Amino acid sequence: RKAIEYYEQRLVIAREIGDRRGEGNALGNRGHAYADLGDARKAIVYHEQRLVIAREIGDRRGEGNALGNLGLAYADLGDARKAIEYHDQQLVITREIGDRRGEGNALWNSALAYKALGNLPEAIARATAALAIYEAIEDPFAPQVRAKLATWQA
Repeated sequence: RKAIEYYEQRLVIAREIGDRRGEGNALGNRGHAYADLGDARKAIVYHEQRLVIAREIGDRRGEGNALGNLGLAYADLGDARKAIEYHDQQLVITREIGDRRGEGNALWNSALAYKALGNLPEAIARATAALAIYEAIEDPFAPQVRAKLATWQA
């Protein structure tokens, strides 16, 4: 809750000085804070606002991050199909801009959503692709993905 207060102060300052990227970041961070509090609906409101700003200023990485965060929020609400829609949009952007970690995240998070829908083959395919990226970039998350994938394949 304290973080939300600080992000609100950051938002005010960013708007005062015309820092659109900072404004978008403050909104996205507020979304993260609300997600951490378990309020996915409020998180969505802030991630959607961040998405609008990212698109307005041409911030493709910010756009991809906002889309991924919206996917996570919809997954938290139990709407796996909507989560996949957002993760797939994120995947397109991360591939376009060469954001390998973002690509891995989009694949992994969509794998979790496919698993929630009961589509294990697609979940495994996406998790396998995510793992290959995480291993290639030496991401510390790779062992956790490898372990989860092993349980799905068992």
